[in-house]
Amino acid sequence: MRTERNLTRLDRVFARLDREPERPTDLVVPRMSPHRIVLLGSTLVFYVLTIVAVINTSWLVRLDWQIMFLRPYQQWPELHASLDYFVVLGQRGPTAVMVAAWLLWRSWRQHTLRPLLVLGVSLLLLNVTVGAAKLSMGRLGPHYATTIGSNEMWQTGDIFPSGHTANAVVTWGILAYLASTPLTRRYLSAVSAVVALGVGLTTVYLGTHWLSDVLLGWAAGVLILLTLPWFEPLIDRTEAAIFRLRDRVRAQRAAGRAPAPVCAPALVPQRPGAGDSTLAHEPVATVRTYRHTTHLTQHAHAVRSERAPATQAGSRRPPQAERVARATPTHPVAGG
Repeated sequence: MRTERNLTRLDRVFARLDREPERPTDLVVPRMSPHRIVLLGSTLVFYVLTIVAVINTSWLVRLDWQIMFLRPYQQWPELHASLDYFVVLGQRGPTAVMVAAWLLWRSWRQHTLRPLLVLGVSLLLLNVTVGAAKLSMGRLGPHYATTIGSNEMWQTGDIFPSGHTANAVVTWGILAYLASTPLTRRYLSAVSAVVALGVGLTTVYLGTHWLSDVLLGWAAGVLILLTLPWFEPLIDRTEAAIFRLRDRVRAQRAAGRAPAPVCAPALVPQRPGAGDSTLAHEPVATVRTYRHTTHLTQHAHAVRSERAPATQAGSRRPPQAERVARATPTHPVAGG
């Protein structure tokens, strides 16, 4: 009696993975709408005004020094241990790995490379823009400040704008940017905003950044997210080129594994008097048809009754008519 094996939980998981959905055709791709353009322009103005305020050593720089003298990590030391772990959500390496793992899974399920390409473009823009601003302005951090009340610009530092803050805005904001529905986008936008706000304030608490660094980091990250729709055509072309290259490689591999076609032997015209010399030129793999020999085809096979006797004396058993009758006994049988 045949019994079916009970499926384990791992078997059910792999069975579910085998049912991959097709690539969705109704992906919601953000466009450069008038509302987004207004936000982009406002954020750009805020970015420039923050840099001008720091360069001119305005009230923003004085606020930076007041917070630094407050030393929040000494005022609330019980928060230090937990916030040391929380600030990791703004480090580029760990956050990029976590978000890339999720987007890789999503790309595989949806048969599209767009999530990974969007993440790659955003991280490239983040490294170029924020890195160039850090190196060009060279501001020192609170722990390395030299002159009280100065803006600490044009030194050997690299903290303006805050890289942790900008990275938190971009990395977690990508999840909201790639959301499938408007409701999911609103929820993820709120979550990413809370994470980015918390990471920025945590760096101020730990004394690794000025408050103006965090403000400029927020603006830098929001600018990158707002400009991503301009790169969507480039992302689409890149994805199409990668898929074409994949199909070409698969076709070449399939052609390399395909067996060679078996060609029919070419008919060689026979020269007069050549006899059966064409058999010598036939391929080895072809099936040859040989002519029957004469002694096999001249006469039909004889039936068993027509075959010659096995010995000269004939059969070992005589025919029925030639049997000798049993001898009559010479002595009479005595009667009773």
